[in-house]
Amino acid sequence: RRRGGGVCPGQAPGTGGGPAPPLSLSPQVVARFNRLRQEQRGLASKAAELELELNEHSLVIETLREVDPTRKCYRMVGGILVERTVKEVLPALESNKEQISKIIETLNQQLQAKGRELNEFREKHNIRLVGEDDPKQPPKEGAEGAGAKGSSAGVLVS
Repeated sequence: RRRGGGVCPGQAPGTGGGPAPPLSLSPQVVARFNRLRQEQRGLASKAAELELELNEHSLVIETLREVDPTRKCYRMVGGILVERTVKEVLPALESNKEQISKIIETLNQQLQAKGRELNEFREKHNIRLVGEDDPKQPPKEGAEGAGAKGSSAGVLVS
């Protein structure tokens, strides 16, 4: 099975509204669309990775707050394990956590902007993903809508 990988121009067959002229997407348009989607996925992946790192920082900070500040602890700096005290490491961890939060916020803003850009590009070139309902088609209405959509309507595949 392919999940969301294909691109279909124009109107889906049998959706009414008269015959739609077949649209052909140039390879450049398809390549640009796929590049935008890949950039969006990359931003989302990086944001998720940083969220995990932020959670790790939070756990360590919470643990160290309950420890004697003069107690020894070790911190990895540039691949080298360095001995410090809790009172030296805790402020650095809190600072790193703040910086990670700011980066995540920036990535989320970029992700939203990329999503808007992608949607505008889809609308401009009338691109629909394989298996996507026609946006011009109203939602199912009674038995008439249910029969026209087919048996896969309303199924979410993750």
